[in-house]
Parts: sequence; structure tokens; C-alpha cells
Amino acid sequence: MVERLTVIFFIVLCILLGLYLILSPWDALFGPWGENYLLVFLADKAGAPALQTTVASTWFRGAVTALGVLNLIIAIWEIAHFNQSVRMLQGDDRRGQGT
Repeated sequence: MVERLTVIFFIVLCILLGLYLILSPWDALFGPWGENYLLVFLADKAGAPALQTTVASTWFRGAVTALGVLNLIIAIWEIAHFNQSVRMLQGDDRRGQGT
């Protein structure tokens, strides 16, 4: 039962993280992407204003969105192979042992 819950929580985590990574760079709901307090603070303290412009660029936003899509693909793969993942966590995966 613990193994099933572990896989379910991992799937939920991948879905939520994927949706957040897809939406947050483009949506103003989470605040302005390139002007958040932490980013401005780090760019100021590091003396690297290029850091803020890099993070605010569209190619960086696209890279973050691609990570979100990758998380959704992992969640879909885990859903499709749910029983295999549970067996692997239980230690009953006998594939490759000749049986």
C-alpha cells in the first residue's frame, strides 16, 4: 500500500510541478517573472544585472516551460506504467533474472 501511495504522490508532484513550470513564466498571476524580489536582490548583490535580463528573456522562459512539459511527460509515463513502478518499489521486479 505504501508503494502505491508513493507512486501516486510522485505522479501528483510531477503534474503540479509541470503545470507550475509551464504557467509561471508566462502568466502575470504569479507576479512579473523578470522582476521578482529575489531575482532583483540576487542580481544586485552579485553585481550581475545581466542575470535579470537573462532570466526575463523569452528563451529562458521557453527552457523553463520545456522542463514543465518534461515533468508532465514523466507523469504520463508513470501513469501508464503504474503497476510496474509499484512492483519495482516492492522489490518484486524479476525482469532480467531469468524467470
